[in-house]
Amino acid sequence: MPTIEFATAVVLYALAINLASLLAFAWDKHCARNQMRRVSEQTLLVLAAAGGTVGAVIAQYGLRHKTRKQPFRTYLMIICSIQAIALVAFCAVRLHDAIWTT
Repeated sequence: MPTIEFATAVVLYALAINLASLLAFAWDKHCARNQMRRVSEQTLLVLAAAGGTVGAVIAQYGLRHKTRKQPFRTYLMIICSIQAIALVAFCAVRLHDAIWTT
């Protein structure tokens, strides 16, 4: 079972990467409106792949930014799907271990 310190680190990482992802989307939208140098789509996708999918999706729909852009939207949904499947698999294994090892 993970220690409290590890669990805290995971939560803090998740909060930080999702905030970074959300802020990157917001900055990119600001840059787009003001004809400034934009944040690359690759950077936005890397932030999402690093765990910032919640922040990316909230920003995408909350700011109405990159909601129709293809293939960006498809890539983001693939990343979200892979992470959701991984989370479900992780939880299933933990639940299985909790049930059968007690």
